[in-house]
Amino acid sequence: MTDAWAARTELTAILITVPELAAYTDRWRSVSRSSARPHVPLTELIPPHVTVLVPWVVEPTEDDVDRLRTVTRAVQPFDLSFPTAGQFPNGTAWLRPEPFDAVRALLATVYAAFPECPPYGGEFADPHPHLTVSSSKQGGPTVVAEAQAALDAEPAPVVRLTELGLWREDKNGVWSQFGTVPLGG
Repeated sequence: MTDAWAARTELTAILITVPELAAYTDRWRSVSRSSARPHVPLTELIPPHVTVLVPWVVEPTEDDVDRLRTVTRAVQPFDLSFPTAGQFPNGTAWLRPEPFDAVRALLATVYAAFPECPPYGGEFADPHPHLTVSSSKQGGPTVVAEAQAALDAEPAPVVRLTELGLWREDKNGVWSQFGTVPLGG
């Protein structure tokens, strides 16, 4: 993330939240810090999630939520698993959501509905859906190896994706949910 938008607070986002994975991922997320908020563990900022769109509109209106509802009606709920770990070049360790193509298609559908909100502020041309378990270089390959070994020994829970969460960050960088939008008609 570039400093231009990552250091901002009071953002909104559309997320796939998976609190069911907290017991599984907290071993890494509780000792990892966001580069924008290095004094607070990830577990205290936001639950485990896959980012769909951030930053979203600054002050979402009912029209914005309706626009999201319209595009999510065509996406049927599906099971979501996290069978593999990986790492971005910046050192961020993550779990890969599967079915990856279905998650990627969901993200593309939302991006198309909100062209005025480029994902990650336009920093990445083709964002890679993921669930962050360790930010930046705080563990890097070691965390990826630990996470993959844990996944091989005991798979992460499978969750049913039935809705997208609408989230807002406060001035301290802590996120809270303010709504949901269901998948499917």
